[in-house]
Amino acid sequence: MTKNSLWLQAALIASGLVIGGAGNAAADGLVGDPVKGQEVYERCEGCHSLDANRVGPKHRGRIGRKAGGVEDYDYSDALKSSGIVWDEVTLDRWLQGPGKLVPGTKMGFILKDPKARADVIAFLKRESAK
Repeated sequence: MTKNSLWLQAALIASGLVIGGAGNAAADGLVGDPVKGQEVYERCEGCHSLDANRVGPKHRGRIGRKAGGVEDYDYSDALKSSGIVWDEVTLDRWLQGPGKLVPGTKMGFILKDPKARADVIAFLKRESAK
């Protein structure tokens, strides 16, 4: 690969336009279960909450929100300038490897199981609508 094609690939990934690949819950059409997702989300609660910032930002309203968009949370410059808007695809890519999607981000947690990611995304989507 040329330097330019590597740069373009990185830009597409960062913008959420590249969604294919093995184990990508959104691209694989997995349907998430918000009830199971709530159980998976319990693993996130050491750092996150739906309604309060902790080590990580609050999550209610995350779907449709610009990355770095909670005003009272201190995000990394990398995430604030990423241009990402959270949806099912970008969240799935994020949970597969935050540092791969946005190098320089603070979050390091990875959720490897595609079905668990689809479930937690369904839960966040349900809670974002409240």
